[in-house]
Amino acid sequence: MMNQSAIFIDAGFLLSLGGHRAAGTTLRSAFTIHYEALIKGIVQTVKKNTGLNNLRVYWYDASKDGLFTEQHKRIGFIPGVKVRLGRISYNGEQKGVDLRLALDLVGVARHGAASVAYLVSGDDDLAEAVEEAQDLGMKVILLGVRRDESRLGVASVAEHLALTADAIETIPDQLLDSSFTKVIEWDDHHASESATIAAAPTETVASEPKPAAPTPAIMAQRLKNVSQEQEQEQMAESEVIYSSGGEKSGFQGKAAYEQEEMTVAQEIGANVANSWLASTTQLELVELMADRPQLPPEIDRTLLKDCAQVIGEWKTDQQQIRRVLRGAFWSSLDKYT
Repeated sequence: MMNQSAIFIDAGFLLSLGGHRAAGTTLRSAFTIHYEALIKGIVQTVKKNTGLNNLRVYWYDASKDGLFTEQHKRIGFIPGVKVRLGRISYNGEQKGVDLRLALDLVGVARHGAASVAYLVSGDDDLAEAVEEAQDLGMKVILLGVRRDESRLGVASVAEHLALTADAIETIPDQLLDSSFTKVIEWDDHHASESATIAAAPTETVASEPKPAAPTPAIMAQRLKNVSQEQEQEQMAESEVIYSSGGEKSGFQGKAAYEQEEMTVAQEIGANVANSWLASTTQLELVELMADRPQLPPEIDRTLLKDCAQVIGEWKTDQQQIRRVLRGAFWSSLDKYT
């Protein structure tokens, strides 16, 4: 087996965590990525940790019909990078990404092309492929995003996968901070410019006149004031319990659940609405409202991913939390439509 490394990157995993760190949301339109700097930095991190040259970076993502987008072509032209694409299904889910990664990981191990694999992913489904690669003589190390409050020390990594890997290391914080950038800061200049663009005329089918809707830029500006009002309302509705045993006062039972998880879900729903409005158009807003209560898959996935980043995936799976997330998103838009 050749004494070199290979790097396997689940793009959806990495971009979600890096984007959330930079913009507070996993919504792709809310942040930009300097791919060249990010990939080069990961390669340098691996070489610093192992002292080995790198065989190749495998970059796994999904696209419609598995076809290269301009973004994927840009990444694929980076020296030493191999882009592998799965498909995006009709409901917006990725298909075939984990399978491609697992096959490549085991294939590299079977052919002895690398002695150490660095895996940037947290998906439990990859655990069996990791064990197979290890049986073939390869060392497999997880490379994650630091999260001190997590028991594993990294964000969004399944415990079973962590137990299977040989070790867990982290991507330097400074590399993430320099590679991910929040798209828009809503100062007066951006708000005015976006409002002008959003108000541009579009072709529509003649219909009965409707009240004029505010532009997405104006709505995004107003949404900044909503979060504090919602928090105050929820605090007023919560039941405060005072302990007679000398312990500190706090919330109890259902009130505690609402005060913590529900408050977080409300804030995330409003934040995703704000981020989406910051990069949308008037026509897209009209189309979104017309499809209500159905949310586009990208927005719905973003709500769930953002919530999982904060309160954990198992809590986000609860239907009550999901209803609050979606309801908060629509409630934020309802205030101005």
